[in-house]
Amino acid sequence: MSMVTAEHLHKVFGRFVAVCDASFSIEKGEIVGFLGPNGAGKTTTMKMLTGYMPPTAGTASIAGYDILDHPLDARRHMGYMPESVPLYDDMRVYDYLDYRARLKGIHSADVWQQVGNAIDRCGLEPKRRSMISTLSKGYRQRVGLADALLGKPDLLILDEPTNGLDPNQIRQIRELIRSLANEHTVILSTHILSEVEMICNKVIIIEQGRIKAADTPANLTANLRAAGRVSIEFKGALEPVVKALESLPPVKKVIHESTLPGGWERLLVRAEPGTDTREKAAAIVTGLGYPIRHVYRHIPSLEDVFVEMTRHD
Repeated sequence: MSMVTAEHLHKVFGRFVAVCDASFSIEKGEIVGFLGPNGAGKTTTMKMLTGYMPPTAGTASIAGYDILDHPLDARRHMGYMPESVPLYDDMRVYDYLDYRARLKGIHSADVWQQVGNAIDRCGLEPKRRSMISTLSKGYRQRVGLADALLGKPDLLILDEPTNGLDPNQIRQIRELIRSLANEHTVILSTHILSEVEMICNKVIIIEQGRIKAADTPANLTANLRAAGRVSIEFKGALEPVVKALESLPPVKKVIHESTLPGGWERLLVRAEPGTDTREKAAAIVTGLGYPIRHVYRHIPSLEDVFVEMTRHD
């Protein structure tokens, strides 16, 4: 049984379609990066999964519980950290988490232990008696994450958990999320793609309310057009090299990028995704009697995948 199953989720605000026919599944133990441009429907989808906002059509289940038919059971299995964490500034950290634990229905005998564990895991011990109004943005995010951990949820939904943090705080929160992955399934919405590459083992990309891709980062990059690009620098006549390279079966196009100092030429060889033409391309150039000083296969990143999936040009 999947931890999360979304089936044809649809959300309309007046004439605006925020999410359209979104279907995907997330297995237990996965860390999933949920990506999309601003306004693509990420937050709306998360709000529907958490039961904060009902879908116009379609449904979803959390740990086997339908979010419409069994909303309370579904919510007991998830912890949610919204993009802007709502905190009570006039409460101390421990008192706030104690209050939140009781709101979630955690048994009185377990509140002290669960709040203490959440404080320890989120590095809040030095601030446990501090007023929330005095906390930095990084510590406020930690309080929000500690809140999400209360109740020992199977699923954590984190909406932009590093939004507005400095690089050191981002690294701290990233390591914290990584440490949680051993015990929780995690859905992480973020604009920091390097973060997703380092943490997530699955990526879902949404664009204009529609799911464009759902796969591992490795599979997404392997199938990208950029995965077949090779740069080569040589010294010699352009025309015979270009003609010979274009005759290779996987090659789709050869582009002259520039003439470099010293008479060196740089070509970009575009081939089918998943192919590696370095060896054959080098053999062709050397076979023509021309020296080579550089052959490089472009390794696409998740950023390349994101741009390819979401650009409109």
